Amino acid sequence: MTSSVEQHVTTSSPPRTASARADDTSLVPKVERFAGEILLPRSLDTDRRGVPDETITALRSLGALNHLAPPEFGGAALGRTADRRLHELLSYACFNTWLVWAQHAPTVERVARLRGSVTGHPLAERVLRGDVLVGAGLSDVRRYPDHHVAAVRTTGGWRFRGTLSWVSGWGLNSVLLLAAVEAETERVVVALVPVGDRMAASPLDLAAVAGSRTRRVRLDDVAVPDAYVLSVQPLAEHHAADRSQTSDARAHVFGLAGRVLDELRAEPGTGAVVERWSPRVAELRERAYARADEAAAAADHNLHLEERLALKVAAGEAVSTLSRALLIARSGRGLTTDDTAQLHARSALFVLVQGQTAEVRAAQLAAALPTF
Repeated sequence: MTSSVEQHVTTSSPPRTASARADDTSLVPKVERFAGEILLPRSLDTDRRGVPDETITALRSLGALNHLAPPEFGGAALGRTADRRLHELLSYACFNTWLVWAQHAPTVERVARLRGSVTGHPLAERVLRGDVLVGAGLSDVRRYPDHHVAAVRTTGGWRFRGTLSWVSGWGLNSVLLLAAVEAETERVVVALVPVGDRMAASPLDLAAVAGSRTRRVRLDDVAVPDAYVLSVQPLAEHHAADRSQTSDARAHVFGLAGRVLDELRAEPGTGAVVERWSPRVAELRERAYARADEAAAAADHNLHLEERLALKVAAGEAVSTLSRALLIARSGRGLTTDDTAQLHARSALFVLVQGQTAEVRAAQLAAALPTF
């Protein structure tokens, strides 16, 4: 029996080919339709049951697993504006699906950027063609030296050992993008590695994004040949780039805020809240994107860094406040598991802790200090 997801993709999206145009603007409306018609009505069920395989198959058929790849690989080579729009659309419709997809999408961009130097990588072309879903195990580098995945040099490659605190999409992804630290030289090794039997996953009882298939994964001396490595860089350089990225208010926050605002509009007595917060969210979005773009264009991680961080904190506070307003508007029924108010409130909690560096945490806690 054909599922509604399969029917949707079959009727709306032909298979992607190597002749796909780089200016294929039809991708964004196709994803918008899929998100609104398929993902959004199922968002509560997805949170309970997990992102299904058929959703990833559908995203692949739409061209959303390699939308940042060059056209010679069947990609759409979307720019920053269109890419952000996809993040907004998916996070608006289903935050769990967005998280699984968002772990994968930046890897395609990274591989595309490095494709001249990773020609012999056994997985690079499959990633660029959207044939595989990639999971990410990068964030533990932020906790070095207290906790991290260790990279040990061997003949012709590396061995990675340690525990990845978070890997989303487990069971859907067949490849992981891993970051490990060689302690002796304080270098960060980033590699694309197939999921294998030396990776042991354990469940996490998450209060938010419970449907994202997020697991804690133990790496037991995983062999990483040099051919799998994408980059080796000093720890300080890695931290600088990571600090810059995590200091921005990103598109998924505004996608979630848009969803909550739209649901608030349908509730009685919320007109004043919507009227005050809609322009504020729009202003934060415009400023956050502009400052991030300016830093990227200047290739300067520190450009506008304090303002970008302040915008991130403000955006997180905005979506938290709006989700609380939706709970209040729906009263007790907003706390039941068949109501989206509690789903959005929990997603807002995730926004507060995702990509949290020491600088982000300090700024968030400073914002929480009372003014009385």
